[in-house]
Amino acid sequence: MERLERLVNLVAALLDARKPLSREELRIRVGGYSGDDDSFRRNFERDKDLLRQMGMPLVLEPLDQTQPDGATGYRIPRDRYQLPDPGLAEDELSALHLAASAVDVEGAWGRSAATGALWKLAAAGAPQPSERVAVVPPSVAAVALPAGERVAVLFGAVADRQPVSFRYHGGERLVDPWRLSFRNGQWYLAGWDHSRGGSRTFRLDRIETTPERVGSPGAFERPPAGSAAPAPPWQLGEDEEVAATLLVDAGQATWAITAAGAGAGVDRREDGSVVLSVAVTNRDAFRAFVLGFLDHAQLLGPPVLVDDLIDWLERMAAA
Repeated sequence: MERLERLVNLVAALLDARKPLSREELRIRVGGYSGDDDSFRRNFERDKDLLRQMGMPLVLEPLDQTQPDGATGYRIPRDRYQLPDPGLAEDELSALHLAASAVDVEGAWGRSAATGALWKLAAAGAPQPSERVAVVPPSVAAVALPAGERVAVLFGAVADRQPVSFRYHGGERLVDPWRLSFRNGQWYLAGWDHSRGGSRTFRLDRIETTPERVGSPGAFERPPAGSAAPAPPWQLGEDEEVAATLLVDAGQATWAITAAGAGAGVDRREDGSVVLSVAVTNRDAFRAFVLGFLDHAQLLGPPVLVDDLIDWLERMAAA
């Protein structure tokens, strides 16, 4: 039995439990564990750790309430797993149900975590807990997003507003995770980087260690939705930040303003052209943005970006 199926069964058993279940009871109900006692204990501990990293409210309680110092068991309290009714209308609940069926997030846990979260948001009209964690059949899914353990851990941290630590570009980072986004085939984490003293965006495939949740849930407040929106590609990098100015012809101005995002400065000229001012930390991505306009845009500065663009074009021409 694959680990995904075992985890799904484990969550279902813990959610449906009317009383705490011992480790041996879970071993029988869930299945998929090794017959060797040592292997079973190791795998069970790993599964427990992963569920908690994802934000599952897995609790340890006495098996016999009259003997608090005796044997203990496990369960997931439904009232702590389910979100309260957010007051969504019937058509809004239907939209969430459709999203849960139309998006397949692949990975070690992924698909069930994402689907379960959508069902949680639609708690008032969702199926019973054991159904909420069921895997969406591949034939139903219209969009497949790659995932993995990093996505699962960060998904829970974002939901719980709990800081995370990880290694990135050779340095240790402590981050308040604001949101996860998926763009151009890659996952990105946006948040406040305490190690750098500013907001940053991290590409998950470049995170060098499995993120670890630290501190307590609810440790920070997210910024307004607009400021937490996915950053444009030229801000998804670790290059030294420079302020770029780009002149765009009138015919391309509207599209350019939209692509530049809310954080860009816009200076409109009488002929309909615009001068955009944007912060750049990924020079390759910004160069691609500029070249996309062909002869409808001119990079005005700074000189370091102009020289970089000219050098790149000359190397391409020589090749």
